[in-house]
Formats: sequence, structure tokens, C-alpha cells
Amino acid sequence: MNGINRKQDTAIGALLSQPTILAAAESVGIGEATLRRWLKNPGFLAAYRAARRDTLEHCVALLQKASIGAVETLQQSLQATSEGVRLKAACAILDYSMKGAELLDLEARISALEELPNGA
Repeated sequence: MNGINRKQDTAIGALLSQPTILAAAESVGIGEATLRRWLKNPGFLAAYRAARRDTLEHCVALLQKASIGAVETLQQSLQATSEGVRLKAACAILDYSMKGAELLDLEARISALEELPNGA
């Protein structure tokens, strides 16, 4: 468990699911001051950040999965009887397409930079 004990591991889960540090501490049965002190501990903080990153990656994966349906809905909206709905759908598709292209371009540029030898 990366140098943390079971109670600390439970506290990390609580930090990810409770709205405040106080609520997280109370749900684990520890004082808020204890949890705040743990958050200053490098080992605990590293484990918390890793768990938070894992949770975020899972959420992003779920969003990406749902995005297929969202794109299909936008495409269907292009056939709507309302001109306003069609126009909003068209603008959204163009906007999101451009943003996606920009992100892919940035990713490619960053990858190219990372491949450069140090000092270049």
C-alpha cells in the first residue's frame, strides 16, 4: 500500500468520495487535524494523488465512452425541423472538431519535442 496503513488507505477513499476534508475524516473516524497532518506527509500525499489520478482517468474513460452517443445526438440534431437546433448542432460539431484537432496537434508536437535529445 505504498507505505500507508489501512486507516490511511480508507481515508484516501473518503477524500475521494466526501465533499470536505472534515466529512472525510469523520467518515473514517479520525479527527480533521489528523487527516490534514496526513495530507502533509509525502507518502500519504503521493498515494492520495495517485488514487485521485486513477479516479480521474476512469471518469475520462467513461466520458469518452459516452461521447459516441453525444456525437450521434449532435448528428441527428442536424436533421431537426428547427433551424435554430440545426444551427446550434452544426456550430457545436465544428467547434468540438476544431478543439479536437488542436488537441491532437498539440499531442503530436509534444511527442516530437519529447523525442528530441536533451539539450537540443
